[in-house]
Amino acid sequence: MIHMTETLAVQTIEGFLTPDETAELTKVLDEHLAATGWAPARPSQGLAAPEAAQTIMDTALQRALPAVRRVFPSATGIEPWLYHDLKPGDEIRPHVHGVGDPQARPQRIARVGFDLQNAERGGEFHLDTCSADALWSDVTATGSSAYVPGTRFVHEITARTGPVKLADTPHTRWTCSPQPGTTVVYGIQLVHGVRRVEEGRVRKLITTLLA
Repeated sequence: MIHMTETLAVQTIEGFLTPDETAELTKVLDEHLAATGWAPARPSQGLAAPEAAQTIMDTALQRALPAVRRVFPSATGIEPWLYHDLKPGDEIRPHVHGVGDPQARPQRIARVGFDLQNAERGGEFHLDTCSADALWSDVTATGSSAYVPGTRFVHEITARTGPVKLADTPHTRWTCSPQPGTTVVYGIQLVHGVRRVEEGRVRKLITTLLA
C-alpha cells in the first residue's frame, strides 16, 4: 500500500543522464523545436517531448528506479515526459497537484523534474511547506484505496483555483538550483513552483511518478 510519506517526500538523482545522453537529448529537442516552431502560451505549458526524447528519458528512469524506490517504494512507472522552456520574465507560480482520485489505478505519487539547463539568474525550483489546515481536504483513504487507511489528501490548488490562495498562506520556502543533469523527485502533495527567470533560460522535462 502507498504510505502518505511518499506523497510528501523529496529525492534528487545526480547524473541522471550520461554526457552523451544529455547531448543527444538536447539535439533532439532543438531539432523538434526548430521543426515545430513551438512556443508556450504560458510558462506552465509543456510540450509532449518527441519519441526519441521519450526513449532517452525512459531509459534513464528505468536505470534510476532502484534509487527512486528507496524513497518512493511504491513506484512502478511514469507518464509521458513534457518539455518546459522558460525565458526571462517567466515563472511558474506555486501550485499543488494532489493525488486526484484516491481510488484510481494507477495512482500518481510524485512529480519527476529533470533539469536540462539552468537560468543564469533566477529560475530556481522551490517547494513551499506549511501547516495550514486549509490546504487539506476532508477526504481520507478507505480500505478500498491504494493508500494506507486514514491517509489524508490535499486540495488540488493552482494560482487561480482552489479553496485558498497559496501566495497568501504562511509558508516556508525551500529553494534549490540543481545542477544540469540532475533529477528532482518530489511528492505529489507538495506545493512547488519555479521562481521568475531574470536572465537566461530554464529547460526542464517533467513527468509524473505512478504507483
